[in-house]
Amino acid sequence: MPVTAGSGTAFRGARLRRAWLIAGVALVLAVLGVGLAWRADQRVRNVEQELVRRQQESAGQASEARLFAKQAQDSARDAAAKVALLEARVAEGALQRSQLEELMTSLSRSRDENLLVDIEAAIRVAGQQTAITGSAEPLVAALKQSEERLARYNQPRLEGVRRAIARDLDRVRSVSVADISTLGIKLDEAIRMIDDLPLVSVAEASKDAATRDARVAPIATAASKPAKPASSASAAPSSSTAAAWSGKVGDAWGAVTDRLWSEAKSLVRVTRIDHPEAMLLAPEQTFFVRENLKLRLLNARLALLSRQFDTAQSDLRDALAALDRYFDRSSRRVTAAIDLVRQISTQARPLK
Repeated sequence: MPVTAGSGTAFRGARLRRAWLIAGVALVLAVLGVGLAWRADQRVRNVEQELVRRQQESAGQASEARLFAKQAQDSARDAAAKVALLEARVAEGALQRSQLEELMTSLSRSRDENLLVDIEAAIRVAGQQTAITGSAEPLVAALKQSEERLARYNQPRLEGVRRAIARDLDRVRSVSVADISTLGIKLDEAIRMIDDLPLVSVAEASKDAATRDARVAPIATAASKPAKPASSASAAPSSSTAAAWSGKVGDAWGAVTDRLWSEAKSLVRVTRIDHPEAMLLAPEQTFFVRENLKLRLLNARLALLSRQFDTAQSDLRDALAALDRYFDRSSRRVTAAIDLVRQISTQARPLK
């Protein structure tokens, strides 16, 4: 088809419009690109500012965190100290609680347990006293008191304990035990009696003196009796007065002669001598006889206290021999002392 001038002009115009359209579109695109680039730059700047701000905030928060961490460490140390103190107080409270529980347990024990504990303690103490003194009296008294308490309590479940105490009481009573304290008292009494016991060498003199006093007393009484008739016979005749005076003179003469006869008889004494050495004691030797006898009895007392019964028996035999040899057995005091020493010798025996 042939191309005309008009059509060529139109074609160029179209191409020009298309070129301007493309240029407009490119310009719009360029403007949009510039806008987008500027906007992106603004956003990057904002992000940088935000990052700087946040970094500063993070640095401040880090410093605050370090401060808080230091405070937390101090608080942790204080808390640890307080926990240790609380643990100590808790342990102390637990100890006090255990002690309180034990006390409550001991206080809440039944009456039976308290009674049995008291009886056991009393019997234990009595046994110790018996072992120390050698006398069964404390143990017997404790067992008897325990049996009486159980009888008053009257509980069937404690009948076994009561029967056991009764058997022990019978067993203790059946055993022969030397009562050391009682024997010591008896020995002290025997030692006290030694100074008052008459010796064989001086016993007869005391007897003669007592005989003379017994004889003189009736004579003096007889001599004093005529005084009353003389006063009552003041108005009697002179013959009766002379008879009264003659009787008075006769009584006085009889008293004088009896006194002279008793003095004469006292110059000579006849005595049976079984132990010559006892009669030949000098006055100064009697002191040593008495002191030696006291020492024998004291040695016997010490031997009894130390449970040396053989030594005590030997000393008591020597004391009995001295009493029989040097002292007057006709005196009641000597007889009483010999019986007392023999009684001590009989009771001073070990357990059978």
